[in-house]
Amino acid sequence: MPRPKTQTDESVLDAALMLMQTSGPDGLTFASLASATGLSAATLVQRFGNKTVLKSAALHQAWDRLDEATATTAERLPQTPGAAIDLLIALSGDYGDIETYAEGLLLLREDLRDPALRQRGTAWKTALTGHLDACFTNTPDTPPNIGELLATHWQGALLWWSFDPQHPVEAYLRDSLTAYLALLIRT
Repeated sequence: MPRPKTQTDESVLDAALMLMQTSGPDGLTFASLASATGLSAATLVQRFGNKTVLKSAALHQAWDRLDEATATTAERLPQTPGAAIDLLIALSGDYGDIETYAEGLLLLREDLRDPALRQRGTAWKTALTGHLDACFTNTPDTPPNIGELLATHWQGALLWWSFDPQHPVEAYLRDSLTAYLALLIRT
């Protein structure tokens, strides 16, 4: 009979993701994860097989959480243009400071290298832009793809903020998204 797990796969994958966020994807090893979780490296190899499978599982779990955060945040906000901005700012909460944002780009690199993770990104884009589009259903004279336009500007604004992070990311994004939205829905 197999021994009971002292830590769930979910908690182990959380630790793996944390290691990748702080040390980059190459910083994730079975030895470093063993140290972080208190499990033996052999136990971790037995559970996940190899580093590629481990990394992929951790990144899929991160996508699961982003999907959930997007859906639950969108559900609790009203469907208004201001709420579209609030949704994007809420989804930016994990970026924090410039170091956290920069490490997140290393994780994005891993997503872009893996076809299954790229598909997760595509699916998230569809869900996010759908939520954003819904915020403009009662706003006349909006472009039909306003959700995608707003999400694209959001990602660009994050990048521009990262070059000169003098202001908190939330304040920078609110100002940038508000100005952009005023251009899009101006009549």
